[in-house]
Amino acid sequence: MSPSQVVAASYAALADGLAQLLSPLGEVILHNIDKDEVAYVAGALSPREIGDPSNLRELGPSSDGKAIGPYEKINWDGRRIRSLSVALPGDVPLMLCINVDVSHFEAMRGLLDTFLRSPSQSTVDAAEPLLRADWHETLNRFIAAWTSERALDLRTLGRVDRQALIQAIHKSGGFDGRRSVPYVANLLGVSRATVYSQLAELKDLGEQA
Repeated sequence: MSPSQVVAASYAALADGLAQLLSPLGEVILHNIDKDEVAYVAGALSPREIGDPSNLRELGPSSDGKAIGPYEKINWDGRRIRSLSVALPGDVPLMLCINVDVSHFEAMRGLLDTFLRSPSQSTVDAAEPLLRADWHETLNRFIAAWTSERALDLRTLGRVDRQALIQAIHKSGGFDGRRSVPYVANLLGVSRATVYSQLAELKDLGEQA
């Protein structure tokens, strides 16, 4: 096997590996730039075969090894394809083209957009009295806003931040709800005694003031 054949075989192995990684959504094609034809196909998104014309002249491939793309194509069956092409170094001028079927992701995005679509204002208005009476929702919104303003994660709060949050909840009246202390303690990952102890300290400070 000549050195050029060894290089071509190595790139074919690379194409196989990439196709296996992307399976069943990916196809990897090696093009012979001089012959302007398909030299190797791994995966099967399109009916292209070895020896088929590459039609790379329109793409204008470069030989400097830089990637071309990502760019978009339409598959034979109408599916949207996202592609990337790289001119490979070596005695045999080859171009590696990676094609990925993104139609499944488009369908998922459409489903997510539908599911996460904001409710109508009339629906929001109708639910407002219910939410206003739910102290769990009120607390959740308060805690989410408090942590977001400080770029903090509720799950990883340190002792100082946790105490500051308990104090902020206390000032907002968040502990007025029945069984609110056990609820907050559970959210913060501490014992009820810890929350009650800090509330007692805050009460003492308030009376002293």
